Amino acid sequence: MTFNRMTRAELKMKIRDVRGFPRADTFFRDIGPLLRDPVALETATHLMAAPFQEAGITVVAALESRGFILGPLVGQALGCGVVMVRRPGRLPPKVDKVRLGENRELEVQLDLIKQGDRVLICDDLLASGQTAEAAVALFERNGVEVVGLSFLIELIDKRGRERLGMRRVENVFEA
Repeated sequence: MTFNRMTRAELKMKIRDVRGFPRADTFFRDIGPLLRDPVALETATHLMAAPFQEAGITVVAALESRGFILGPLVGQALGCGVVMVRRPGRLPPKVDKVRLGENRELEVQLDLIKQGDRVLICDDLLASGQTAEAAVALFERNGVEVVGLSFLIELIDKRGRERLGMRRVENVFEA
């Protein structure tokens, strides 16, 4: 099945800004309407994959949790599989983990990655960059090359890109 693509302006209208959720001092980007619309979803994941079409990606790393929705579609567009990067205790052994802040960690299944893999890290949102930075460290210490990171939305004022050094970071929208 082939879908007609939306313009970026039409696609952006599918993302709702919700003030005061989940806390009073936050501004939530609700991608639910985008996910509900098959043309919007196909367009969004195509735009996330397109900058890396010729980069030789061998695996997409989908970050918990909304990255689990977008990551497989980005992987499919790039012709490769997906590995999940999750909170501890949710993946069967053998895993490697990395600390993310004081009381958070991320894990990946070691039998699903190998030295020489070329990974694209994928998530819906780049804010502070802490989760993405931890995921980069997790892959690189296991001999996996992080070719780039692709996000649906990048919150520019949170400056998450700065944590990622000179790595290639792409987004569909800046907010």
